[in-house]
Amino acid sequence: MMVQIEFPRLHLPHLPAMKTLAILFTILCGGTVYAQLAPNDSAAKQYRIKMRASDCDSRVQSHPEIGFVLEDKKGKPADFQNASVDTRVKSQGKLVIWLMGHNQPLFDRLNSYGLHAIQVHYANKWFSICCRENPVGETCRGDIRLEAATGKDFSDEVDIPGPDGMMQRALHFVKALDAKHPLGKWGQFLNEDHSDLDWSKVIVSGSSHGSTTAARFAKHQKVSRVVALCGPRDQLQTWQSLPSATPENRYFGFSHVLDGGWTDDHYCRSWELLGLNKFGPIVNVDKSQPPYQNTRRLITDFDVDGDAKRAHSSVQPGSRAKKNADGTFGHEDVWRYLYTHPVDQVGEAVPMDDSCNKNQRGS
Repeated sequence: MMVQIEFPRLHLPHLPAMKTLAILFTILCGGTVYAQLAPNDSAAKQYRIKMRASDCDSRVQSHPEIGFVLEDKKGKPADFQNASVDTRVKSQGKLVIWLMGHNQPLFDRLNSYGLHAIQVHYANKWFSICCRENPVGETCRGDIRLEAATGKDFSDEVDIPGPDGMMQRALHFVKALDAKHPLGKWGQFLNEDHSDLDWSKVIVSGSSHGSTTAARFAKHQKVSRVVALCGPRDQLQTWQSLPSATPENRYFGFSHVLDGGWTDDHYCRSWELLGLNKFGPIVNVDKSQPPYQNTRRLITDFDVDGDAKRAHSSVQPGSRAKKNADGTFGHEDVWRYLYTHPVDQVGEAVPMDDSCNKNQRGS
């Protein structure tokens, strides 16, 4: 198993800067490489850890028919997973599972809030392969999302067994983190007999395609919170109106108004079918201050030069996000709100918006 641990220099609000440190030492054992912490290393810092899913669980397999593989065509590992925690910050006892490509600037912020964070390698490339008929079946994509997340048989379109579902990939990643990095206190997210995660401590989150899977999964499995950036979509699916294992007030969404998912009413449809209008109006964060009327539906209209693609990815930390004059991110308060605002503090209910097209199949 190769475990890569980094101790980076950080420049975050509310956190001191620190020098980059090297991995302390490695132990070679039977051809396996481990990166471990020295026994006397108790200094608080941010830890960034990378492991392969196939090193965490020997049962995992490739599924090339849906673009879900452990190695690419050149033999390069494709199943790396990322984790980070900052032991300088008081832990909130919550684990964020991020369902999209790794975003370290986002993880840095999550860690600064006292949250642990992992990005799991799971099936997410099926979207361009499966459910391509027109019109697509009302449950086709939602069923695949649920199978990709759970590793259980919900769809006839794919065959994703338990070890290759997000739930078990996340479980075995956390167990490996607990074993190899005890200072991170990852074991707090395991249930009593370590047979599953303690989902009451888990925040599922993602952007775009990942935010849609996060919301679909939370309908099935009760979690602590859902944060959907530029999503959820699935405008031709019906799962959004299903009963939810996760209470409706625990879903949070954030979109740019020039995002195609917003202009085509995909997001407003999902938000209303998820019941989010019960907890406050749509609030423009650029014209409001935290706590944004305690709502669950946030939008931004900052200038993206009319670029819908930039708008789509602008609601997460990165090169396309809103910047202040001094170069700092303009939505720091928004991200903190989305991931930490008390779920029992809600806004006043508002009616559904008749101008939001919720019958996308008939339009």
